[in-house]
Amino acid sequence: MTVPETFVDVILPVPLPRLFTYCVPPEMAEIPEPGIRVVVPFGKKKQYSGIVFSVHQNKPKDYETKPILSILESSPIVTSAQLAFWEWMAEYYQCTLGEVYKAALPSGLKLESETRVYYNPDYIQLDDLPEKATKTLLFLSEKKVCTVQEINTFLGQKSSMPLLHKLMEEGAVFVSERLKESYKAKTENHLRIAEPYRTEQKLHEAFNVLEKAPRQLNLLMTLIQKAGGAGNALKGQSVARKELLEENSSATAALNELIKKDIFEQFPMEIGRLDLSKDKIQQKSSFSPAQHKAYEEIEKAFEQQTVVLFHGVTSSGKTEIYIHLIEKHLSRGEQVLYLLPEIALTTQITTRLKRHFGNKLGIYHSKFSSEERVEIYRDLLENQNYQVILGVRSSIFLPFNNLGLVIVDEEHEHSFKQFDPAPRYHARDAGIMLAHKHKAKVLLGTATPAIESYYNAQKGKYALVELKTRHEDIQLPRILVADTREARRKKQMKSHFTPLLLEHIQQSLDDKQQVILFQNRRGFSPFLECNVCSWVPKCNYCDVSMTYHKKMNQLVCHYCGHTVTTPSTCNACGSPALSTQGFGTEKIEEEIKLMFPESRVSRMDLDTTRSKKSYQKIISDFEDGKVDILIGTQMITKGLDFDNVSVVGILNADNMLNIPDFRAFERGFQMMAQVSGRAGRKNKRGTVVLQTSSPDHPIIGYVVENDYQTMYRTQIEERQLYKYPPYYRLINLTLRHKNKGVVEKAADELAARLRAIFRDRVLGPQEPPVARVQNLYLTRIILKFEKGHAPSYVKQLMNDATNAILSQPQWKYVTIQTDVDPL
Repeated sequence: MTVPETFVDVILPVPLPRLFTYCVPPEMAEIPEPGIRVVVPFGKKKQYSGIVFSVHQNKPKDYETKPILSILESSPIVTSAQLAFWEWMAEYYQCTLGEVYKAALPSGLKLESETRVYYNPDYIQLDDLPEKATKTLLFLSEKKVCTVQEINTFLGQKSSMPLLHKLMEEGAVFVSERLKESYKAKTENHLRIAEPYRTEQKLHEAFNVLEKAPRQLNLLMTLIQKAGGAGNALKGQSVARKELLEENSSATAALNELIKKDIFEQFPMEIGRLDLSKDKIQQKSSFSPAQHKAYEEIEKAFEQQTVVLFHGVTSSGKTEIYIHLIEKHLSRGEQVLYLLPEIALTTQITTRLKRHFGNKLGIYHSKFSSEERVEIYRDLLENQNYQVILGVRSSIFLPFNNLGLVIVDEEHEHSFKQFDPAPRYHARDAGIMLAHKHKAKVLLGTATPAIESYYNAQKGKYALVELKTRHEDIQLPRILVADTREARRKKQMKSHFTPLLLEHIQQSLDDKQQVILFQNRRGFSPFLECNVCSWVPKCNYCDVSMTYHKKMNQLVCHYCGHTVTTPSTCNACGSPALSTQGFGTEKIEEEIKLMFPESRVSRMDLDTTRSKKSYQKIISDFEDGKVDILIGTQMITKGLDFDNVSVVGILNADNMLNIPDFRAFERGFQMMAQVSGRAGRKNKRGTVVLQTSSPDHPIIGYVVENDYQTMYRTQIEERQLYKYPPYYRLINLTLRHKNKGVVEKAADELAARLRAIFRDRVLGPQEPPVARVQNLYLTRIILKFEKGHAPSYVKQLMNDATNAILSQPQWKYVTIQTDVDPL
C-alpha cells in the first residue's frame, strides 16, 4: 500500500496573492502542522522561512512542487486563532497573507536570505582589474567570506553588486544564499565549580590548595554561599560572574586564576531580556461616586454587549476604571490587551500599571529591540508570565491564548491606523475583531469619540457609558479665544504670540506653574522663501516644499526624508534674501527661550524622541518640575496627565481646520479638546488660550463650550448627505509610476473597468494634494460602498480589475496600493 504524498500550503513574506504548496519529503521524520515555521526554496536561489497554513494530500495540477528543506521548531509559533485573524485581516484590508505575516511576527522570528560572497583561492588573474575590484579581492582574500553589506561598507558605497557581478564573471568570487536567523538570545557569563572538583574530597583538596591564596579562597567560599550551600555547588549550581564580583570588585585576577586551575568553569547562560522580578503591588484606589456609577454601567453593559464606548471627559479618572476592570478579568485567569495610540503614552501609563500589576505587565512597541519583542512573543506563546499587554497597534498580532478584555484608550486617534506598508489596518477595528474571535469584551475609551464609534453607539451596535464630571470635581479649563488677525491689525503680535497668551504664560511662571504650548508642525519653519523672486526650495523627489530645521541647518522633506544643506542664496535669482515662512515647534522653542530666558524649556516631537529613552526623559523631567514650558506636536495631546499645568496655548487652530479632508473639523475638535484637557489637572481650574484668525468658526465655539454632541450632529448630517463614513465605506486605490503620463493612462483605464462593475460608486481618478513622492507620480481612485457589501466579494472584483491592468505590458511597472477605510 502506497502512502499518499503530504503537501503543505505555506505563507511566505512576499506580496503575492496566493499561498505556495510544497511537498513534505518522505524522509522527513515529522509532518509539520499549521503554525510551524519551515524553510522552503523560492525562485532559483532564494530561501525563505514561511508559516505552514494547512496540511493536505491535494497535489497541485499546475506546477511541480518543491520539497520543504527543514522544520524550524517542534511546536507552532503561530496559533490557530492567529491564523484565523490573519485571514480576516487579509480579506478585509485587501492585502495578502504574506503581507500580514511580515507585519505580525517580530523581525527576530523571520529568517532572511542573506547573500554571502566567497573568495575563490584558485582564481588566477590574467587581465588588469579596476582599482576597486583589486581592493575588494584583497579584502576578500583575508576575510574568505563576507556579506554584500560588508563589502559595501568597506568600499564606502551603497551597492557593490555591479562590481561583484564583474568579479563573478572573472571567476574570482562566487556567491551563495544562506538563511540568517536574526534573533540572538541574550547571555551572561556564569561560574560553577568545574566537574573534576564536584566531590567532597576534591572540594576539600581545593580548599587546601588555596590556603596560600586568600583572595581565590574567598571567591570559592562566596560562590558556595551564593549557590545555596555546598550541596548545591557540588551539583553544578552556577552563579553570575558579575554577582560573584559584586563584593569582590578587585578580585578579577584571582577569578581568572581559579579558571586557569580548572577549579572554576565559566560558561555563557541564556537569560531573558524581560523584567520578571517580583514587584511590590499597590492596592487599587477607591472610586468617586461618579466613577463607581460608570464602572457598574460598564459591567452591566458587558452582560448584553461585546463593545462598550466609554465617553469620559478629560481627567475624569478613566484609567482607574480600566485598572479595576483589568483586575476583574485577571481574577478569572484571562489576559488583557491595553492598546494606546502613541509610544509616548506608554511611558506614563507603564509606571501606573506597574504599581498595580507588577511583573504581570508586558510592554510591546517598536522602540524595543527585536530581541525584546521576540521574548515577549515567546513568553505569551509558551510561558504566559504576562497577563496584561500594554502596547501600540502591532500588539494585536501577539499570540493570546485566553484573551478576555481589549481596552482601546483614546480610541478616536488616527495613530491607530497603519499607513505603510500593508496591511493598512486600523488597530481599533482590528482589535474589535480580535476580541470577537476570542469571545472577549472591548472597551473603547475617549473624551472625544470618533464619529463612527459614536454613531455605532447611537444605533445600539455598541453600548454607551458616559462620565461627564472630572475626578475630584475639578472644573474643566476656561478657554479663551485670541484673535490673531485682530492682533496683527493692531500690531500687537509678538512674533507668533498674542498678548493674551504671553500674559498667561508669564502669570503661570510667576505662580510656579507649568505651561504646554501646542503646534502641530515640527521643524523650525514649514518652508523658506526668496524675498525677491518668491522661489521656494522643493524636494527633488516629491512635489512638496522642504521644511527648515535650524538646529541641523538642513532642509528636510517630511514625505521621503531627503535632506539638503540649507542654501545661503536663492537658487533661482542668486539673492541672499531668504526668509523663513510659518513656524514649527523648533522655532517656537527658540523664541520662547528668548522671551522667557529664566524658564526651562523642552520640546517633544518626532525629532526629539527618536530613541526609546527620550520619551521617558522628556515626560519624567516635566512631571518632576524640571521643565517649565513644554512645546510639542500632537504627541502631547494624547492622555498625558500632569498635575501642575495651569496654562495650555494652542498656537494655530486654523492649521487643523483648513485641511482639505472630510474629517478636518472632527479632527480639529478632537485635537483642541484633548490638548485643552491637559490644563488644570489637580489644584485649580486651568486656562487654555486658543489662537485663531477665525474666532467665529463653529468648531471653535464647540471647543469653547466642550459641546461634543452639537459637533457630532452637524458632522453626521454632512456625512450622510455626501455619502461618507459611517454611512459608506471608503477604499482608496493609489497608482504609482515614474512617468506621469503612464500613471494617468493606467488610472483612466482602471477607473473605467471599475465603473463597469461598481457604477457611480467610483470617483476619480484625481491627483492627491502631494502628487509626486520619491520620484513616483501618484493618482488616486476612490470607491464608496454602502455598508453591508461582503469584503471578500468586493476584493475579488477589484482584484480582477487591477490584475487586468497590471497584466498589460504597458502598465507592467505601475504599482497599485489599496487602502481600506482610509484616514
